[in-house]
Amino acid sequence: MLLVTGCAPALQNKDEVTQGNGEEQTAIIPSYQISENFYRTIVPFEEGKARGMIVSNLNTRYDIVEFETGLMRIAQENFSPETHFFRDGQTLEADVVRSWLSRKYTDAQLAEKEMTAEENLGLNPIDTGEGSVDERNERAPIYLAHIMEQNYLTKKEDNSLQLDGVVIGLALNSVHYYQKEQYGAEYEFTIPDETIEEEGKKIAAQVAARLRAMDKTKNVPVTIALFQQAPKNSVTAGNFIAYTHLDAGETETNDWKNINEEYVLFPSTAAEEAHREDATYFLNFKQDMEKYFDNFNGVIGRALYSGGELSSLKIEIPIQFYGKAEAIGFTQFVTGLVMDHFPAYIPIEVSITSMNGTEALIVKAANAEEPYVHIYE
Repeated sequence: MLLVTGCAPALQNKDEVTQGNGEEQTAIIPSYQISENFYRTIVPFEEGKARGMIVSNLNTRYDIVEFETGLMRIAQENFSPETHFFRDGQTLEADVVRSWLSRKYTDAQLAEKEMTAEENLGLNPIDTGEGSVDERNERAPIYLAHIMEQNYLTKKEDNSLQLDGVVIGLALNSVHYYQKEQYGAEYEFTIPDETIEEEGKKIAAQVAARLRAMDKTKNVPVTIALFQQAPKNSVTAGNFIAYTHLDAGETETNDWKNINEEYVLFPSTAAEEAHREDATYFLNFKQDMEKYFDNFNGVIGRALYSGGELSSLKIEIPIQFYGKAEAIGFTQFVTGLVMDHFPAYIPIEVSITSMNGTEALIVKAANAEEPYVHIYE
């Protein structure tokens, strides 16, 4: 076990390259890679063209994190972290994303809004205005909540970078929220899973066609993934359900691969019913903590299952400490419980927090003999 305090040293190793969108600029590729599961990122960091929109478009912070990091996991299927470098999306401007997220309009609605047919770019269904508010929203819910773009670059022989992959994430609503009057109550319409996937694939086909019509992306490999976001009141993230990959110049989105992932909350009835053995590991871990430390506000775990198997577990422990020595002692105690109660193959991350913020972080990699432990000053 390694106890660390303070800040990590700055990275010194780097590789200078040139990149440019019309102008040559010097950029840096860090030589150090945190792990084989993370891409090296071009420095200075280029903010995405649609930066910030995700915060208002997705329901929870769990969805925001999973949408971005999960998209990076999917990217690795076709763009290796060994040869590709990450850059935030530089093709889709914010106004383009905004126009694609809107509804499609009828000719009469276009005339009323004084818009041209070329501006009628909405990927969400037309609301004709016919019928009651409930009928209209159930007939034509908002399926597409957000579009995220990630770029993957490779280094050429002349030490310059080229765009060699674009990954697009389409965040789809599992629940459509609407109001019957401007400041009235919010109503919900649950969208069936099969409808979410069907409509998502239709939207993906349109996105692919539009990308192929753009100069920057017409001959670049493209991956498009469908993410089903969780309802607003969920304490776990949504999940990716499928993705398709188009080689350079390819236009058809017919070859879809299903993604069998889901997040499960511990403790919960759903966890006990679907994953009883893992739920028992967690409950025994929790009970052993409570035997010796009773000033808990609650401990929860968020587990990611891939193909029905537990692939990662993140545990949050909020507790009130009355001194640094107590925090250190508790962290050591919890570290021992992590090693004792969970199978070695499960990667686990434990965050211990108090009213003052994060007190400690425990990270156990899959099959690691010893965990990494960081005590914050």
